Formats: sequence, C-alpha cells, structure tokens
Amino acid sequence: MPGTSYDSITTNEPFRSSNDAGMSTSTTGLLSPKRRRRHSTKSAYFQGEATWASSVINLLNTIVGAGVLAMPRAMSQFGIVLGVFVIVFSAFASGFGLYLQARCSKYVERGTASFFSLSQLTYPNAAVIFDAAIAIKCFGVAVSYLIIIGDLMPQVVRGFSEDLADIPYLSDRHFWITAFMLIVIPISFLRRLDSLKYTSIIALTSIAYLILLVFAHFMLGDATEERGPIRVITWSGPIDALKNFPIIVFAYTCHQNMFSIVNEIRDNSHSSTLSVIAGSIGTGCVTYVFVAITGYLSFGGTPLGNIIAQYSPSWTSTIGCAAIVVLVMFSYPLQVHPCRASIDNVLKWRPRRSNVPPPPPPPNSGRAAEISDTKFAIISTVIIIGTYATAMSVSSLTRVLSYVGSTGSTSISFILPGLFYWKISSPESDNRLLLKDHDDEWDGAEKEGGWKDKAVRKGSLVLAIYGVVVMVVCLGTNVFLSGEGAH
Repeated sequence: MPGTSYDSITTNEPFRSSNDAGMSTSTTGLLSPKRRRRHSTKSAYFQGEATWASSVINLLNTIVGAGVLAMPRAMSQFGIVLGVFVIVFSAFASGFGLYLQARCSKYVERGTASFFSLSQLTYPNAAVIFDAAIAIKCFGVAVSYLIIIGDLMPQVVRGFSEDLADIPYLSDRHFWITAFMLIVIPISFLRRLDSLKYTSIIALTSIAYLILLVFAHFMLGDATEERGPIRVITWSGPIDALKNFPIIVFAYTCHQNMFSIVNEIRDNSHSSTLSVIAGSIGTGCVTYVFVAITGYLSFGGTPLGNIIAQYSPSWTSTIGCAAIVVLVMFSYPLQVHPCRASIDNVLKWRPRRSNVPPPPPPPNSGRAAEISDTKFAIISTVIIIGTYATAMSVSSLTRVLSYVGSTGSTSISFILPGLFYWKISSPESDNRLLLKDHDDEWDGAEKEGGWKDKAVRKGSLVLAIYGVVVMVVCLGTNVFLSGEGAH
C-alpha cells in the first residue's frame, strides 16, 4: 500500500524452536483456518517506522487548513456559546470516526489497513464506490489548493511591491500555479506519509503565524471601528447557521489519511493510536475555538470567509497571505497520497459473489500490498497533471466542492467508519477470527460481549446515522441555500 514502509518486516514473537520457526508456507496450509490466519499474521508482522510526533503532525496538518480562517464567520452566525459547542461536538464526532478506523485496522494484516481492505471484509461489492468517492474528494480538494495559490500570489506580490505587480507574468495566476507545481511535484511522489512530516511542520508554522496575526489584531483592537454586534447566546437564525454548518463539521476531515497513520506508526497499540487521535483532534479543536472567538470579537457580525483579507493592508497581512500559500502548497501532497491509494484500489477491484469468502492473506502480505514503481509513477503523474489542468482551466470550484465535500467528506468521516465497525465487529461475523494478537489494551477493548464492546458498536451505528443526517443537511444547504465549500 502506498505511504507505507516495507523495509522493516520483523516479528514480535518470542524465540521458538527451529521446527516452529522454520514452518514453510506449505506446512501452514495444513493448519486449521483459524491457526493459519494467526500464523500468517505473525510471520508477516509488519513494524512501522513513524513516531508518535510525526503521526500527530501529519494528521494535524491534514485537519487544520486554510478553512481555519473561516471559523470567525461561522461563529458569527451561531453565537459564541452555540458556536463553541458545535466546534467541540464536531471534534468529538470526527475523533470517534478516527477511533473506529483504528479499531477496524485490527481486523486486517498489520500495514495493510485501508478503506478497500476493510470493504473486502464488509461490503466487497461496494468497495469500488467507496474508493471512487475518496479519490474524487481528494482530487477536488487538491485542485482547490492550486486555485488558492493562483488567486493569492498576485495579491502577495502587490502587497510587497506595486512595481512588481506591474510585471505581467507576476500578476498571472497561471504563472504562479505552474511555478508552485515545480515545488509540490517532487514531494507528491514520496511513498510514505511519514516522509511528509517536515513539510507538515512548515505548514503548521504558517498556521501558527496566522493564529498569532488574528490574536495580535484582536489585542490591538484595530478592527473595532468596523465591528458589528456580538452574539453570546443568541444566533442569527437557522438559515444562516445551516449555511455555515459545513465550515465546522468538515473542518476536521482527515480520515482519508488515518489508515496510513495506523499502518506506519511504530507503536500501534490502543493507547498510542488513541493519543495520536486525541493530540491531533484536540489541538485542532483548540485552534478553531481560539481563532473563531478572537476573530469574531474583532469584527462581530461582519467577518468574511477569509478573515486575513479583512485586515487593513500591511506587511503583516501580506505575510499572512503568503503563509496561506505555503500552507496549502504543503497540504497538496496530503491529498495526493490518499487519492493515489484509492485510484489503485479502484483499478484492482473485481466483483465478488457474496457467498464467496475473501481469499486468505498471502505470506508477507504487507510487502505484497505495495504498488509497483511503474504503477505508482503512472497514477501519481495522472493525478498531478489532472489537478494542474483543472486548476489552470477554472478559477472557482466552490459549488462542485460543496457537493463533493457533502458526500465524500461525510462518507469517509462518519458513514464508512461507522458502518465498517458495525459490520466487522458483529458477534455473528467470522471477521473476529481475523483479529491478531495485540497488546492487552486492545484485547480488553475487543473482548466479545463486554460492555465497552457493545457501547462502541452501538456508537458506530449512531455515527453512521449522524453522517447520513449531515449529508442530507449539507446537500439541502447546497441546493436551497448558498452553501459553503467543504474542507
């Protein structure tokens, strides 16, 4: 699977006798199905290389994007109390979806977790639909990043020097999209998500500057002359709230990269993956609340979708626009990565009769799941050329991204994690036999019939239903109201 390192295939079993350790594949075939699965898992045990910190950084960079600058606008429609509640509740719902993904990954070979592999165990004939939706969603978001670069760079040039802005090509969005493609192309060809941790650090540094800029203007109070009324408890009404609801609910969309995080992290125990989720979602939530409140208190009921554009022209605001460009530039590969994996899954999907069980995983299946170099290069090239050509041809994808986000983001954040776990953890399902030996924490969490197991399973169904409700609300907003784009 792309984004996963296969250089460290090891075993975490204690030393065994030569007869046991040297068991061949043919000998394995003589074992019972349950023992064969268990032996295959242990012999092909995959050890990731990513650290806890790099996992949190990459996941957080996927979460916190340029959409953070629209949080004050959303807050202005909900009011402070309700706005904070919606931001925190959305964080919890998205975090629970990530948690279900981590638990689902325990039902497949270490290093091979993906929406596709889980679809093969739950809804095999719908796998192609799931991955196609993910690929389209990630492709559209990647295009939007390039459009943002093309729109903002002429403003950045003009902010630094009017003389430079008079040079034709420096004011041409096509020039800047092409120029920045030369930067993102090499890092878009990196196989492992963990390899993007350094670019993610740069992107998060840009986010930190934008947060400080919003806070500084709030402390200086230089926008109070334009400030509208402040709503603490009251809201502007259900229509305006629904218009801005997608801004918040999709702000935490990072689930397309969660399986890569689980595959690559060195310690994939229950406590480790849970702390990665809590660290990334929690930090994102605090960031959103902080920017929403300080930005809203600066402008009241008048914030724009991009609060940086509302500040008086200055070198600090110009650097802020440049920071947005850096942020989306280094977020582009984080969309290419899951898009490539989903396209590969669509290409290798074959329909299967429902009464035919999936084939047993082959020895060293973690290594076998890797995309060949040729296929990897072809898919990556197609994605890059496709996003570049689309961004060069159109200047706005707001309405298209609204529909794609309403369906794609909702599916991968809520509906699929909920349905996958509900189906795969069923007491009547044979999928429980695929569970591997894990640390005691996971064994306790997965204990069949335990109250935790029942609570999480019921919660997964509630999350899937919540996702359907969110999809209907957001699609209705796009059809009948002027909906906002999704993250």
